Amino acid sequence: MLRELAVQNLALIEDVRVELHAGFCAWTGETGAGKSLLLGALGLLLGERGSAELIRTGADELRVTGRFDLTRPEQREAAAALLQTPVEEDDLILTRRLSRSGRSSALVNDMPVAVSTLRRIGEMLVDIHGQRESYSLLQPAYQLELLDAFGKLIDLRAKYVAKAERVRALRVQFKMLSDAKASRQRELSLVRFEREDLDNAKLMPGELPALVKERERLVHAQSLALFTSGVYARLVDDEGAVSEVLGKLIKDSHRWASFDAKLAEVSQRLEALRPEIEDLADTCRDLAERFEADPDRLDEVEKRIGLLKKLQQRYSKTPDELIEYRDTLDAKEAELQKQEDDLSGIDATLRAAWAEMRDAAQVLSKARAKVAKKLAADAQKHLADLGMPKAKLDASIELIALPDDPMAGDVPAAGIDQLDLILTANPGEPARPLRKVASGGELSRTMLALKTVLAAHDPVRTLVVFDEIDANVGGRLGDVLGQKLAALGRSHQVLCVTHLPQVASYATYQWTIRKASTAKRTATTITPLTTDEGRIEELAMMLRGESRSETTRKEAAEMLRAAEMQRAG
Repeated sequence: MLRELAVQNLALIEDVRVELHAGFCAWTGETGAGKSLLLGALGLLLGERGSAELIRTGADELRVTGRFDLTRPEQREAAAALLQTPVEEDDLILTRRLSRSGRSSALVNDMPVAVSTLRRIGEMLVDIHGQRESYSLLQPAYQLELLDAFGKLIDLRAKYVAKAERVRALRVQFKMLSDAKASRQRELSLVRFEREDLDNAKLMPGELPALVKERERLVHAQSLALFTSGVYARLVDDEGAVSEVLGKLIKDSHRWASFDAKLAEVSQRLEALRPEIEDLADTCRDLAERFEADPDRLDEVEKRIGLLKKLQQRYSKTPDELIEYRDTLDAKEAELQKQEDDLSGIDATLRAAWAEMRDAAQVLSKARAKVAKKLAADAQKHLADLGMPKAKLDASIELIALPDDPMAGDVPAAGIDQLDLILTANPGEPARPLRKVASGGELSRTMLALKTVLAAHDPVRTLVVFDEIDANVGGRLGDVLGQKLAALGRSHQVLCVTHLPQVASYATYQWTIRKASTAKRTATTITPLTTDEGRIEELAMMLRGESRSETTRKEAAEMLRAAEMQRAG
């Protein structure tokens, strides 16, 4: 419920703060005093569009703040869903600012939000019914929601919603897999081609560098053989070879070794060279035999290197990287094949889920058809009490045709029913959906009748605002209006702007709104009437204006006493 409303710099309102209470709250005062301004401030707080023209002359910014008490878990859950953040406290503080430049800003619990978020929170918390506007109860979706609550169809509705959500999820999966089918099949063909291509290549780790080296040896085989055989000859085979010269040097060193220790060391080192020279000569002889020209092998190596480089260019990977890449292709093919299989499987699953959803929708629809007429009939009884004895209220349900194809069309949010409450205000007039009823008074009273019937079935929208619901209504009917509003106040917070003392007398709490003028400025004030004397004086003013007398005050006192007895009974 709305605990507090503070308004600064809105037209005639300079700075007004009002603390509200549970039950039926009445705002009264003379025409033009600013009652509608305060309701307009509430509308701004709840996301209505604003204009810089609303800002009080001389001020740069108007500001409206409201403190809502979220005492019910359903309200906190709904608020948390809208704000996408947990709401831990019972208080929800909304703030709306509008600057002279036209810039608008909004806060919820000091957190900046879009004005559209305020509007959604407002639709969640408040029903506003006036001469020109009536919010959530005119929305067919909300009417359907309340019909389900009224008929105790919440479980059937939840069953349908769960099945509809499953269908939506399956449709998303099916569309994703179906949209990707052509590209997936191309990718699957590519994976299989690449796997076969790489398998045929029979790649081995480190193969390309080894082949490049082998090719270099084969290309230069004749030169290599000539070099190594030449080394062999110079070491041991030619006249004056290194081994022959070394033998003579060793023989001479033996003769002189005894003359000096260093010469003995030279002799030993010369001796040590002999086996190294012989081993080196053997190695070169063997190499010379190995380095033979092999054109066939060279051609084979050239072709293999060409193939490896072609693969490297094709895949933009080295041969060693291609070996690793080949290892991933089996898993990739399995995943793509699974998606192909999933598409076939999900089609059958989706069709089964669609059939289950249609069955649930039909069960819910039949149950709604039974209770819709009762809702309209119960509300119509209250219309008779509210001065519309010949009005007829009916509930029209049109069915949404669900196609056989589960991928065709939208999935209805709350079932296949489109509910419209139809009002025939007077005999001979055409029946119209409530949202198209032209008369504000008829609409407001119809809303009160519906709200009275549905009061026990809406745990979230707990504030109901009626602006001049008593327009063109006499005193006798005003008494009935007051009783209905008081009854509604037992389950909801009701805020009503009224000119009828009969209506105001039934309020649990009453405020008077006045326009005070000085030589320079005019300002609107709102004052709570906390005593019986204050309320009696205000009711007498509403009855006779400035010409009120002691007799008028007695009449007002009797009106207040009778209303209190009626509420107590």
